Amino acid sequence: MPIATLRIATRKSALALWQAEHVAGLLRAAHPELVVELVPLSTKGDEILDQPLATIGGKGLFLKELEVAMLDGRADLAVHSLKDVPAQLEAHFALPAILPRADAADAFVSTRYADLAALPQGAKVGTSSLRRQAQLRAARPDVELLDLRGNVGTRLAKLAAGQYDAIVLACAGLERLGLGAHIRSRLAAPAWLPAPGQAAIAIESRADRPEVQALLAGLNDACTQREVGAERALNLALGGSCTVPVAAWCTSTATGLHLRALVGDASSGKLLRAQAEGGDGDALGKAVAQALFDQGAAAFLGTP
Repeated sequence: MPIATLRIATRKSALALWQAEHVAGLLRAAHPELVVELVPLSTKGDEILDQPLATIGGKGLFLKELEVAMLDGRADLAVHSLKDVPAQLEAHFALPAILPRADAADAFVSTRYADLAALPQGAKVGTSSLRRQAQLRAARPDVELLDLRGNVGTRLAKLAAGQYDAIVLACAGLERLGLGAHIRSRLAAPAWLPAPGQAAIAIESRADRPEVQALLAGLNDACTQREVGAERALNLALGGSCTVPVAAWCTSTATGLHLRALVGDASSGKLLRAQAEGGDGDALGKAVAQALFDQGAAAFLGTP
């Protein structure tokens, strides 16, 4: 029997709801006969805001409740920021569609200063990301790094209240919410690298729902899928999560893919970098990961 209604599990934050409604709009346009509904849910990652993500379990905290909703039949699919999706999904799930990637750069946001270089010595900079902290420490070892949790609106309000001199957010998230005017400068590749999969929207479904996957197939962007696939392969090979500073940026070339990556130490600001080109994203990700291990990345990642 054809599917009459598709239910999209989503977090309740403004950005998550924007992303879910964006996917719903694409599905309604592609399948006018479908009724598409949102199923907003609260996740552990949204509820625990007084601790860094690295100490309470990492990226998967934003997925679990949405995946449970798919397993018990309350939802047919879930929409995520791909950077929040663990490098390896549980066997019950698949990512049948990844939308075209938006601006993957990070955003330097401040009410007083134009860019990172303009910050005075000892300035307070907020970010919840160890990846961002490592790169900030490398660029400006003199600034004070403070944890920053909450949704985009909450983070901007804390900046406006003077709790920070600057904060670092994702350009894509700000632009999707119509808040792009807050971006004072872009922290962009190749000097500054984003999280694996940053700025790409991923659609997750149960692996045993081919009828749902068929409806989603037309939304997949093959180029983005190849590029972020290499980044996620690297992340998987490194054992990356919210508890380690891993960054990656893959672009398409005339002959294949070009992958840049780094791992870092958020305390010292020491960064290890590697890059390579290749045609197969999985092999490329593993090769660049090995190049980082050859430089001593295991010490940064807490692996033997």
